[in-house]
Amino acid sequence: MTEPTLKTAAVIYNPIKVDLDALREAIDSAARDAGWGESVWLETSVDDVGQGVTRQAIELGVDMVIAAGGDGTVRAVAEALRGSGISLGLLPSGTGNLLARNLQLTLNNVPIAVTTAFTGTDRAIDLGVIDIERSDKSRDRHVFVVMAGMGIDAKMIANTDDDLKAKAGIAAYVGAISKSLRDPHELHMQFRLDDEPPKRTTVHTVMLGNCGSLPANILLMPDAKIDDGLLDLMLMRPGGVLGWIRVWVKVAWLNGIVRRTKAGKALAGEHRNDGDLHYRTGRKFTARLSRPEEIELDGDGFGKATAFRAWIEAGALNVRVPVDAS
Repeated sequence: MTEPTLKTAAVIYNPIKVDLDALREAIDSAARDAGWGESVWLETSVDDVGQGVTRQAIELGVDMVIAAGGDGTVRAVAEALRGSGISLGLLPSGTGNLLARNLQLTLNNVPIAVTTAFTGTDRAIDLGVIDIERSDKSRDRHVFVVMAGMGIDAKMIANTDDDLKAKAGIAAYVGAISKSLRDPHELHMQFRLDDEPPKRTTVHTVMLGNCGSLPANILLMPDAKIDDGLLDLMLMRPGGVLGWIRVWVKVAWLNGIVRRTKAGKALAGEHRNDGDLHYRTGRKFTARLSRPEEIELDGDGFGKATAFRAWIEAGALNVRVPVDAS
């Protein structure tokens, strides 16, 4: 009788973000306990942050790809896995851990995260896909698992020192936030949501969300769901100092604390769009800027764009979650 073929996993790891020896021990132990075969180990690099090695893993016929790294590694692996049906296991190892945070997975416990990958179940989630147009009219396509943004958030990322970020984590963004908020430049754009007529607007920030939670208990898009097939749009244009205060109260207090519970949602009532914050949902969004602007995807800068087109692909990625959370 032929022996059954054991399932195999590929571990895509960022060598800067992980303790490789400890990770190997945890992975090998969990794989054996779950009856899986020996895992494949593939390292990311400056030239290949995850897409290439993930495609290599797919060609090897693995059943699951485990992303061990920061948000950039997770985004790159998800980009290569898009629509493949192969499961993604998450081993959060960065400062933001945005996807794991929005899926309410463990953030600081490697053994539990590894066990979830090998013994959990698949949850189909949406992916954001974006075509970015550059000044030379060239275009490149990427995915985002959490958010894409242009304006204050993208400038903040561009202003953040990478070495300081590696040493200080979230604290590294403080100076970058201050510098970005002092920038008086606004975004002038023409945009279109779904098949609505095109509109012109001036904003400080435009955000496209697949889900809504950020570090520091910030719930930027309280109604965003990671598997609803919808793209959440947020336009921000605070009016002066009082406007920024109003935005902070809405995002940090109402969204981040009050609306996280059913009782709080009832107390806060429905969202009301105003001149400071405007929320919409749709399935596709296009925009053209009056000048090249910084753009970010899942917390990483992607240079400057003159235009972009984004949409949601429903259920395009399978992520491993605990059985009781599925």
